[in-house]
Amino acid sequence: MGEAVKVVAKNSKAYHDYFVEEKFEAGIELAGTEVKSIRLGNVNLKDSFCIIKEGQLSVLGMHISPYEKGNIFNKDPRRPRRLLMHRREILRLSGYSLITLSVYFKGPRVKLELGLAKGKKLYDKRESSAKRDAKREIDRAMKTRNR
Repeated sequence: MGEAVKVVAKNSKAYHDYFVEEKFEAGIELAGTEVKSIRLGNVNLKDSFCIIKEGQLSVLGMHISPYEKGNIFNKDPRRPRRLLMHRREILRLSGYSLITLSVYFKGPRVKLELGLAKGKKLYDKRESSAKRDAKREIDRAMKTRNR
């Protein structure tokens, strides 16, 4: 049986601003108080992204609010955090735009889902918005028709 997955935070803006080509899973190196804060849902992925520097993958811009009961053990909320992946996977990802999609618990471990991304132009955003609205209208019409 698979481990239980509990999604804590999603980066909903990622799908609006980027075409996500492929998704990957990585572990995160965290302090104890950061894990407790994530368990409470105090994490924000807006404007966060991943970089590869000296063969190591890191996430930047991810905000984990300080744990209230953590006092001196709290870390900087926006500090860069190292991601844990196999070296060959990291080498394969180099040269691409990497954005964070979600943070979740897989069993007792905190995992981060990253996406290989390609930026959307303004007209792409309008097009996806128009498609979404059209689908909503069709679904609404089908629902009233089937009554």
